This record gives sequence, C-alpha cells and structure tokens, in this order.
Amino acid sequence: MVGDEQWKLLEQLVQEVNQQTEQLKQMQEKVRDLSATSRSKDGMVSVTVGPRGDVRTIDLDPRVYRKLSPSELSASIVEQIGKAARQVRGDMKEVMEPFVPDLPTDDLFGEDMSFEAFLRRPCKPPGPRPPM
Repeated sequence: MVGDEQWKLLEQLVQEVNQQTEQLKQMQEKVRDLSATSRSKDGMVSVTVGPRGDVRTIDLDPRVYRKLSPSELSASIVEQIGKAARQVRGDMKEVMEPFVPDLPTDDLFGEDMSFEAFLRRPCKPPGPRPPM
C-alpha cells in the first residue's frame, strides 16, 4: 500500500513533470519564432534567417547592381547569411540553455525534429487515494 507521504510525493512529481513539459513547449515556440537580420557595412545587402539558418528574406538596395560586381554581391549575400545564422544560433542557445545545457542545438532542431517528439503527453494527477 502507498502511504500518505508517498502519495503526496507522487502528486508533486506529476505536477513537476507537467510544469516542465509546459516550459519546454514554451521554449520551442520561442525558438520557432527566432530570426536574425544582418546588414552589410555598406547597407547594400540585408539578409534575415530563421532558427535553422533558413533564409527568409534577402533585401538588396536598388543601387547594388551599380556598386557591386556579381561576385562581390554574391560574396556579400553569403557573408550576411553566415552572420545572421550565427546570431540566431546564439539566440537559440540562450533560449535553450536552461533546459539543455551543453547539448548541440543541431541535434534538437535538425530537419523534421521538434520537442513534442521527445515529450510524453501531460500526466494526470492520481485521483483520490484508494481505500486501504
């Protein structure tokens, strides 16, 4: 038979698991909404990337074609993508750090991965204690 103290401990553990599950879901939403933008020093190229380094926008100043050669433009775009991706990875690590210290973020947020795949559905606290 389960004693009163053990029953209370079990209820407390179920509540903690549910709270942690909710916190992880909130963290996933924050990560999903992350983005970073990098602008070239000359202001000709601006790139925004999402949490996986996916390019969301590339904005070019209309004068870019007169000021930069095709290879310079290409190099600037690649550079801004890299800068923005590094920024968003840093932001992601900050959001995730309390939950998964020292875990590479790529392991959690590669293609087709989500936290919900790692989580069980929330537990329900036990009902009234059964009669002894």
